[in-house]
Amino acid sequence: MKKITTISLLCAASILSANDIIKLEKIEVQEKVNTKIVKDVSNNQIKSADLAESLMKNVPSISIVRRSGIANDIILRGQKKDNINILIDNAKIYGACPNRMDPPTSHVLSNNIESVEVIEGPYDVENFGTLSGKVKVNTKQPTKEFKGEINAGLGSFGYQKLSASVSGGNDKFKVLVSASTEKSDQYEDGNGNDFLEQQKAHGVPMSNQYSKSDLEAYEKKTILTKLIFNIDDSSEIKLSYNANRSDNVLYPNTPMDADYDDSNIYTLGYTKRDLGKYSKELNFDYYYSDVDHPMSVRERNNAMMMKNITNHMKSSIKGLKLKNSMELSDTLYTFGLDASQRNWKGRKFKSDLSMDTVSLASTDTTNKAFFVKVEKTYGKFDLEFGSRYDYTDIDNISIDNDKKYTSLNANIFTTYTADENTKYFAGVGKASRVPDSRELYYSGSGNKDLEQTKNYEIDLGFEKTIGSFNIRTKAFYSKLEDYIYNTGTFTNIDAKIYGLDISGFYYLNDEFSFDYGIAYQRGKKDGDYADKDLAEIAPLKGNFAINYEKGDAKFTTEIIAVDSWDSFDSDNGEQELSGYTVVNTKYSNKITKNIGFTLGIDNIFDKTYTSTNTYNDIKYIGNGNTELLNDPGRYFYANLKYSF
Repeated sequence: MKKITTISLLCAASILSANDIIKLEKIEVQEKVNTKIVKDVSNNQIKSADLAESLMKNVPSISIVRRSGIANDIILRGQKKDNINILIDNAKIYGACPNRMDPPTSHVLSNNIESVEVIEGPYDVENFGTLSGKVKVNTKQPTKEFKGEINAGLGSFGYQKLSASVSGGNDKFKVLVSASTEKSDQYEDGNGNDFLEQQKAHGVPMSNQYSKSDLEAYEKKTILTKLIFNIDDSSEIKLSYNANRSDNVLYPNTPMDADYDDSNIYTLGYTKRDLGKYSKELNFDYYYSDVDHPMSVRERNNAMMMKNITNHMKSSIKGLKLKNSMELSDTLYTFGLDASQRNWKGRKFKSDLSMDTVSLASTDTTNKAFFVKVEKTYGKFDLEFGSRYDYTDIDNISIDNDKKYTSLNANIFTTYTADENTKYFAGVGKASRVPDSRELYYSGSGNKDLEQTKNYEIDLGFEKTIGSFNIRTKAFYSKLEDYIYNTGTFTNIDAKIYGLDISGFYYLNDEFSFDYGIAYQRGKKDGDYADKDLAEIAPLKGNFAINYEKGDAKFTTEIIAVDSWDSFDSDNGEQELSGYTVVNTKYSNKITKNIGFTLGIDNIFDKTYTSTNTYNDIKYIGNGNTELLNDPGRYFYANLKYSF
């Protein structure tokens, strides 16, 4: 029997090794504990474009920071923002909004994604700033065979989506073009309240409420193009362009909304294989990305009084990497150079120009690094070692306080294969990340004296398969020095985060399978604090699902259960949240060889719940406990796909 599960299932099980890779959709169980390959996200994550929601639903150690119906953020094992390294086709992109309206996951849509990889912990030396983990998004690849598909989707709350892709080529050239458009009205929570009604129910001041009730929640358009040129059997050139255009995105529990959010990602890659004894594979990669993000109060009641105050933020980053791998004496060596320059700037103004100020002076963060990895097998032991040296310079054009940071990071990860059904693994590592421009210089909260954050971490775990039953477990302990924390202004604190993951699967027979995943974390501040709880440490979370798969028919019912959020940082704006259980179901099948459909219901029992706490790293509106935003209520969706 081919051991395959769906995304709602084994993604939950995949988080077990310190270097676990989780991809969203079908997975063939593999022997290597630090790699899980799940593909075909574009064909299965058809409910909406929001990658953050997909990750939250399928990976227990990932929680969502819900801000809207789209463009939500993620927390990975108690950390978010720059503490997570998010790559899109090996390119970095940083949101421009200081209030995290446009996190990196919002700049790529699910219909363009082939797979997602999640590596937890400081076990990545190839990329700058992998503190708590890495999320690597791989978009669709061109094919030689001419093929394509058209998807049409509808959902509750006025959701509409249309996407299409086509790919083809020959032995020399392969090309892919994929495009989509989607929009939605404001979702309703389990009480039937849309965004405006939630604002009223929570006592948001009238001046901050929406001026009318029929506003769309968002509209998004995207296009992805890729070209692969095979120079010869051992070398190739890759080009790609990813564009995202988001308009009128509403954020009901914050003071402003996004007028638009436009981003571009360009990549260029060259690969040469088998150059000689000292080069098994040589890679050169360059990328450039930018984000244009004005946010304003134009849809609020106070727009006229505030003269439509706008904060127009822009960010960009360019980077290159030269990497070479070689195999000597049964040992694989990889070493390379990595460099990038990130710019962030902002301007705040009113429509009558009675105010026109700099909200963030143009700041460049320039990083240069050297890294090396060594992979070696000794009998039943697989050993991986990596190290990276970084030199970072941060230059703000308005402040005579340039910052320079250096760091030496390293990790070691080992797997012991006791037998074909039992593996033990352990990892220890150190990683660091420098403060960003907002944390250093943003008006009102910046602290130009911040140190870089260091993470010292250890991971331990095992994997065991007994017949058709599999269990994997991993425990981790993370010691954070100079952790960058928002207490109204950014400051360095010392803290620790520790946790445990238990997950696995059971195949009842050839058609039915059951998967489970449970994640628990706790975070504490070190030192003399009235409240020692660390913010954004999500409570115990479980993902459970049962699958039926026969022929082209697939049926999945999943349960997402979250304990009450009763360990929280009350000193920094968090509050107690009730636990909840949400049940989702999905059915897909084919009508003909070329036509397939999917029907689904999320939150079947129309539960009213809140998944996201209110740590004051984000600016909220309201009085007292009024900043909370409830998650969507019962949601029906349908998708029709034509493939050729």
